[in-house]
This record gives sequence, structure tokens and C-alpha cells, in this order.
Amino acid sequence: MPKITYVSADGNERKTVEAAVGTTVMENAIKNMVAGIEAECGGACACATCHVYVDPEWSEATGSPQPMEEDMLDFAYDVRPTSRLSCQIKMTEELDGLVVQIPERQA
Repeated sequence: MPKITYVSADGNERKTVEAAVGTTVMENAIKNMVAGIEAECGGACACATCHVYVDPEWSEATGSPQPMEEDMLDFAYDVRPTSRLSCQIKMTEELDGLVVQIPERQA
């Protein structure tokens, strides 16, 4: 099973979890009680409360946000070039080892 590492906003805490292929980075954060991922809309890409920063080494593998996700990122706090909504990143075997950082706060 692929693994995801969630890094706290200050970089001091790391939590690595196993993620079933086909699940999202957000679903795995909620299932594993990762602090800082609120996911108020439940993964419908209708808010920006599951915002993460994809580690630059993984940004090509995770791809770019689609237009709907880009629209929602307008509501996110401290958007950066590697910002993504974790509800829109589906896990694959190729994403084994993915690292994402949680922002200081959610929108």
C-alpha cells in the first residue's frame, strides 16, 4: 500500500500513513486524524479546508489543479505554487512516499 507523509505547518511533526489506492489524500488525513485538515465539504471540492502544499519533489507526479480546484484555491490561506486541495489528489502506487505539508491554517 502506498504511504503519505503529512508534515505539520511548523515542520516539527510528521505522520506517515498507509493509503489505499483510489482514496484521496484528504480521506486518509481524516481517517488518521491528521491535525489541520478540516475537510468541511467532505471532499466535494466545494471549499478550501483541505488545502496542502505538495512537496516540490512530488508536484509533477500529483499534477496541476483542474479549473474547479483552482477556483476553490482562491479561498485558501497562503496559496503557493505547490498548493493543492487534498480531496483532489487520488492515491496511486506511483505516489508511494508522497509528502504534503499542512498550511498554518485553513480558509
